[in-house]
Amino acid sequence: MAATTRPFSAFEWMIAWRYLRARRAEGGVSTMTWISLIGITLAVFALIVTLAVRAGFRDEFVGTITGANGHVSVYTTDRIDESGQRIRGFADFEAVRARILEIQGVTRAAPLVKGQVFLSDGDRGAGAEVHGIHPEDLASIPRVGEGIAARGEIADFPRGIAIGLGIARDLGLSVGDRVRVISPTGVRTAMGTSARQNAYEVVYIFSSGRYDIDKTRVYLPFDEAQSFFNREGFADEIEVSVTDPEEVARYGLPLLNAAGPDALLWTWQDSAGSFLRALDIEDNVMFVILSILVLIASLNIVSGLIMLVKNKGRDIGILRTMGLTEGAVLRVFFICGAFTGVIGTVAGVVLGVLFALNIDQIMSLVNWINGAEVWDPSIRGIYSLPARLQPGDVLSAVGLSLGLSFVVTIFPARRAARMNPVEALRYE
Repeated sequence: MAATTRPFSAFEWMIAWRYLRARRAEGGVSTMTWISLIGITLAVFALIVTLAVRAGFRDEFVGTITGANGHVSVYTTDRIDESGQRIRGFADFEAVRARILEIQGVTRAAPLVKGQVFLSDGDRGAGAEVHGIHPEDLASIPRVGEGIAARGEIADFPRGIAIGLGIARDLGLSVGDRVRVISPTGVRTAMGTSARQNAYEVVYIFSSGRYDIDKTRVYLPFDEAQSFFNREGFADEIEVSVTDPEEVARYGLPLLNAAGPDALLWTWQDSAGSFLRALDIEDNVMFVILSILVLIASLNIVSGLIMLVKNKGRDIGILRTMGLTEGAVLRVFFICGAFTGVIGTVAGVVLGVLFALNIDQIMSLVNWINGAEVWDPSIRGIYSLPARLQPGDVLSAVGLSLGLSFVVTIFPARRAARMNPVEALRYE
């Protein structure tokens, strides 16, 4: 038989299947095996959901940064002009903009005037950051010009002001209302500089998907912002977008050459780099922790399989005396243990994928049960818990679970294969 038997022949699968179907009273699958099956299912489920949420959160976080801001801010240091006045920004911003747009990979270059203001509407007020921008440049910002939750017409921007959804909510503003904008440094007089204030009509309300941006940012037409902040003839910085934000560092030297000797750069990775590095570290730690959970669940297979081997000692002795090889016995019990790992892994993948695909509905249910929002955008920066399934993440979870399940199954299966048939039948 040993010379003609193929590994994992039909009779080996048949024996393993009979052992798996047998009731516990007949020496079949133990409660420990069911525990290991459930444990592997839950561990794989948790691993897939964690990896999906991790990928979704990072993509959404980066998307809100790069979708509502430029990928690089080009600015200058303060300097003294010929008359002894301290100045900053670009006087030749249109020429600088044209040179930047000639760089391969640059898709957008928008001159900006920036300033801090106080917004007032009756007895309510809020601090905000003004971005003075040309209408066509505002329309080209992905998460502002094409915002899903936008209200009003962006074409009306030249005659009014665009504000974030958070500011509109705090001040109770809607499209068509007027808001007073107050700057602490505005009008120059013989007595010095006094606060400047103007009232503007709210013509556009945007939602960038980022809580802190929607709560603090407003846009004014470029010429109006220059006048309001006494920046006639100057742009404070030039906001640049590129085709590959993840490789923004390689645009550094060409941008500096185009912007001039006084130029400095600040990329989106500079502003969010520490947070993204913390996310990467957390991702690695979470993967290790959940891998340990998968390992613990897989080790339960050992306990269940040892009990099965003990219960089937008489059967092993009889099969060995009939000519079954050690290898065949090992494969029979390997199939029994591996079957638990495979079924648990498949069940975990199905549950994890379904959870990730329906995470919005599940979070809505959790909020309904809790009676309040469990996801606080003021803390986490984005408005919802995202999930993104990536084939690589699912495959890594499947490979980890199956690999551990197969490895731990070998040891009790090897013990069964080495069982002496005489000893197994001595007391039968």
